[in-house]
Amino acid sequence: MDGYATEHETVTMAAKRLIKELEKYRKEPSTAVASLEPSSDEDLFNLHARLRGPRGTAYEGGEWNLSITVPPTYPNSPPTMHFTTPICHPNVNFQTGEICLDLLKSSWTPAYGLVSTLEAVQQLLSAGGEPDSPLNLEIAKLLREGDLVGAESLVRLYTRMYAMG
Repeated sequence: MDGYATEHETVTMAAKRLIKELEKYRKEPSTAVASLEPSSDEDLFNLHARLRGPRGTAYEGGEWNLSITVPPTYPNSPPTMHFTTPICHPNVNFQTGEICLDLLKSSWTPAYGLVSTLEAVQQLLSAGGEPDSPLNLEIAKLLREGDLVGAESLVRLYTRMYAMG
């Protein structure tokens, strides 16, 4: 085959990589990731994750569900991740859960895995986001105007409403 993997071989390589990553996560859990598992026993390429809110932030104490879809070309192509629990963040669309993070698009490399990508999403929450390229206009406006107290209050409110208990 002149060095090119068939579609079946590519899917098999992606599945092996996913199995290896999930086994590593089970042995060495991440403090950022409360859970990471396939959505069903039959489909390894659709996963469910639960992300913990970073300590020392308005997200602390919350846990958010994410849906992860892994392409057959993984790890050469990034997974698609979106929040299924509503979250208030300038770089997350409140309605769809879409995450604006370069790592999930142009900055992806096969060196990243699911856990390190979820940790990067948690880091995005810690950093407060980028209000100049927002997906959530309400909180981005508060941040651009310098209303940090208002922004933090809004995040705490949504964290209590949607991500606690």
